[in-house]
Parts: sequence; C-alpha cells; structure tokens
Amino acid sequence: MQKIIKLIIILLLFFILGIFFIALNQTSNYNTEHLVGNKVKDIKLDSFQNNKSIYSEDLKDNNFTLINFWASWCAPCRIEHSHLMELSKEKNLKILGVNFKDKETNALKFLKDLGNPYDYLAKDKQGKKSISFGIYGIPESLLIDKELKILKKFIGPINKNDLNVIKEIVKSL
Repeated sequence: MQKIIKLIIILLLFFILGIFFIALNQTSNYNTEHLVGNKVKDIKLDSFQNNKSIYSEDLKDNNFTLINFWASWCAPCRIEHSHLMELSKEKNLKILGVNFKDKETNALKFLKDLGNPYDYLAKDKQGKKSISFGIYGIPESLLIDKELKILKKFIGPINKNDLNVIKEIVKSL
C-alpha cells in the first residue's frame, strides 16, 4: 500500500512539474501582428462632439490615416501626444483619435491643455468598438492606407522611431 501511495505522489509531482514546464515555455503575450496587411472593415464610430458617426467611407478620401486610441487618464498617451502633434502637420496623413473609456470633460481638457492633433475625433465609452480593431490596451495606433489596409500597428506610445517610420511611409507617395 505504501508503494502505491509513493508512486502516486511521484507521478503527481512529475505531472505538476510537466504542467509548469509547458506553461513557462509558452508566450503569454497577446499578439496582433497578424492584423497587418488586412483591411479594417465596417468602421462606424460615434463622433465625439456631435451626434454624427465616422464611417469607413470617411477615411477612404485620405491617402493615409493614423487611428490612435487614447484617453485622458492614460499617462503614456501624454508621452506620445507631442509626436501626434508633429504628425498632424503631414500633408498625406489624417489622424483619427478614438477616445477610450473616458469622461468627455476630461478628454476635452486634455486636448485643450496639450493641443488637438486629430482631424476626426470619436469615442468608445465602453471600449467595445476598439476590440474590432484588435486593440487591447492604450495607447495603440493603426496606420492604414486609402483602401483601409493596415500598414503598421503601434502598441504603446508612439516614440521618435515610430514617428520617423510613419513619416517615411506617408512621404512614400
């Protein structure tokens, strides 16, 4: 009987160690790089300051559109904001800002204090519409062309290197 108990304990120990080994060797990062090259479909976002909506058709007139997901309560969003202000000066680029799970008064104060780089401003109060874009945290941005094809995805705040990559793509026309 003691041999059976020892055998069960040893087998259980190996089973637990095996599970830990398998778990440690798997990536836990949620990867959305597969979105690059795909088209954004059926965009319908509520406009921020009026009862209108922003649709896919509105973005097809632009050579390039940077869709930026942000919030006033997001510290990294403040870090990237100066880069967005610089990008707003690019001729071939329009910026769509999607305000994520934020209070309207806080978002307006954020833009008043830091400047408004956005050509379009939308809201996603519940955070549900952002999921359809493959967004799982903010700030995140998608660079799309006039055919709504995702050219690049930026996870986290846009930095100087990202800024240069975007400028290079936009000037390639």
